[in-house]
Amino acid sequence: MKNKEQSQQLIKTLLENIGEDTSRAGLLDTPKRCVNMYEELLSKTNVDPKEEINTFFESDNDEPILVKDIQFYSLCEHHMLPFYGVCHIAYVPNNRKITGLSKLARLVESASRRLQIQEDMTLMLVNAIEEQLQPKGVYVIIEAEHMCMSMRGVRKPGTATLTTVARGVFESDKDLRDQAYRLMGL
Repeated sequence: MKNKEQSQQLIKTLLENIGEDTSRAGLLDTPKRCVNMYEELLSKTNVDPKEEINTFFESDNDEPILVKDIQFYSLCEHHMLPFYGVCHIAYVPNNRKITGLSKLARLVESASRRLQIQEDMTLMLVNAIEEQLQPKGVYVIIEAEHMCMSMRGVRKPGTATLTTVARGVFESDKDLRDQAYRLMGL
């Protein structure tokens, strides 16, 4: 974070503006804790998530590889409230090129640590996988609950939002896409 002291003062001013007594014991360190929290939650703001896919292997497997239920937390850019859920990634290797399974989980973690909308996060993941692996196809589905819908506004907790992006063989082969969708448990 560029200027932590200034950010802490802004949080203190916000608390005062909503009528809180920032000198009470429970709020004394809140500005500092709040700034540290945002620093952690937004730690990948200026990092290109594709850099997480930096280890490559060869495999004779040319069938879809699927990593599902990758948990994540992110922040909605409209309200700065969390949205969280799971991400499912499937790709079909091309030219024997694969990556370590943990790299896909790291990719999701990196992509989630920024202010954004779920639709853009889904696209960001697909683009990173395409650029780094050049697969025959990639399919990403994110299923998330948005606190901006659950705790404010329409107030509908438990509502899930699914976003999908399919490219390559997943885009052109409906049967393959449907098979991946079923394997993802959706």
